[in-house]
Amino acid sequence: MNLGPAGVWLGSMANLPAAALRQAVAEIEAMGFGTIWIGEAVGREPFAACALILSSTSQVTVATGIANIWVRDATAMINGARTLAEAWPGRFVLGIGVSHVPLVNARGHQYERPLTAMGAYLEAMENAPYRPPMPDPPPPVLLAALGVKMMQLARERTAGAHPYFVPVEHTLEARRILGGDPVLAPEQAVVFARNREGARKTGERYMKTYLNLENYCRNLERLGWSRDELEPPGDDRIFDAVVAWGEDEAIASRVRQHRDAGADHVAVQVLTLTPDRAPLEDLRRLAPLIVT
Repeated sequence: MNLGPAGVWLGSMANLPAAALRQAVAEIEAMGFGTIWIGEAVGREPFAACALILSSTSQVTVATGIANIWVRDATAMINGARTLAEAWPGRFVLGIGVSHVPLVNARGHQYERPLTAMGAYLEAMENAPYRPPMPDPPPPVLLAALGVKMMQLARERTAGAHPYFVPVEHTLEARRILGGDPVLAPEQAVVFARNREGARKTGERYMKTYLNLENYCRNLERLGWSRDELEPPGDDRIFDAVVAWGEDEAIASRVRQHRDAGADHVAVQVLTLTPDRAPLEDLRRLAPLIVT
């Protein structure tokens, strides 16, 4: 698995028209970022989107961050990954996760016993039949792990973890649980604003979205934040912990803090007030500071 030291989590960029998305990911690759991450919510189907990105680039790794285990069975999941890994050898990483109750239930599925469900799902993926040629190498699997038990499962059964909406404190804990070998690749939101007022204005939607999801709140409570601090859109302390803002060097410093805490790779998500535009100029300035 070659994620590189830093990547780009597409966020709202993933919803650009296909032609604009193709151009944006090609430019991101040219900047030197090692991996492009794409999530799954109410946008493009992630495997189709990964094929679009892979076909528009030549070397960059493409990863799902994450594909939802409740909305496709294990055979469909791993065979989708195998298809991409065979077509683009060594360039696809399968990130999977249990997602969140409202997102799962809204699609007609039942969210329950997530740790047990993930363990059974991993076993089913390992045993899934596949008639085409097996990819060489096979697609690595990362888990969207937040809590201790899911992180332990990532250590024991997969190549590592892709935590989302986490502070540096979580990266320290995650590395202790994972040990030395598994990959740790957290997401880091960033806002190119010189003051907190501007940063908060841009990051408000991001904070409200994730502080309204119980899994993230429980994880942050476990790390020392109170429920009052986590009341959406969150107080300044939690905002500063999960969103990097300020001068370019200050943002780059947060990425380095994750690395110093044990991250192998940091997926940067640029938050903007204009989600219909790719923040390529911001990424172009940041790249020289974090991609090596």
